[in-house]
Amino acid sequence: MSGTLYVVATPIGNLDDITVRAARILKEVDVIACEDTRQTRKLLDHLGISRPLVSYHDYNERERADQLLRELDAGRSVAVVSDAGTPLIADPGYRLVHQARERGIPVSPIPGPSALAAALSASGLPTDAFVFGGFLPAKSGQRKKELEKWKQTQATLLFYETPHRVLEALEDIATVLGDRTVVLGREITKIHEEFLRGTAAELNVELGKRPSVKGEFVIMIDRQQAPTEFALTVEEAVAELTGRGVAKMDALKQVARERGLSKHDVYQLVEKK
Repeated sequence: MSGTLYVVATPIGNLDDITVRAARILKEVDVIACEDTRQTRKLLDHLGISRPLVSYHDYNERERADQLLRELDAGRSVAVVSDAGTPLIADPGYRLVHQARERGIPVSPIPGPSALAAALSASGLPTDAFVFGGFLPAKSGQRKKELEKWKQTQATLLFYETPHRVLEALEDIATVLGDRTVVLGREITKIHEEFLRGTAAELNVELGKRPSVKGEFVIMIDRQQAPTEFALTVEEAVAELTGRGVAKMDALKQVARERGLSKHDVYQLVEKK
């Protein structure tokens, strides 16, 4: 009889967030597969657990999956963990779980912390429908294309982002999605936990004032609001403002802000005439 593969969620910051069941499973399994053995060892030392560890990450996933499947076929139990949070959620583990399912090996989730769920629950944004897009692409052009894909989605949008790319990501969010409400969750459950709320442009300015930007981020973007009926079209509204002496670029910005559009969208509508 094959062993069981346990997908074990671990703390995303505060080590006391480990569940009783997760700690028991980690103590009982024959081997623990983890992204970084040093990181997982800190958790195990905190729990007073000593079990064999093997590295399992993006660069050795294929060979390690085969090795771990052989362990499971031999009747040994395996726990897969990520450095923080729930495995497979923007973390390694898919190949192992997918192949285990295909071979009829039992796979048991051990639920617990997730940066995604924790951030959303404290964001103050709608939670009845949401979309998780993982990490945004590193290059601006690809990032904008990805954001365009979700532009009409009637759900809260969530993305993970690194500290060295978050300012650029906010710039592109402002360009593509306009003045929607954005909430940034940073260092969730850790000492310096922080939630920032505003438009993407406002948050970009706020973070840009800091000497350095640190910590992992969850970017949460409010859904597109239902269109409001306006007496004037976009083109007419811009023309009305410029006719009163407002500079054209300022008129574009004002109309975009009032209607929940990006300045680029307003510009395109006006210039096509």
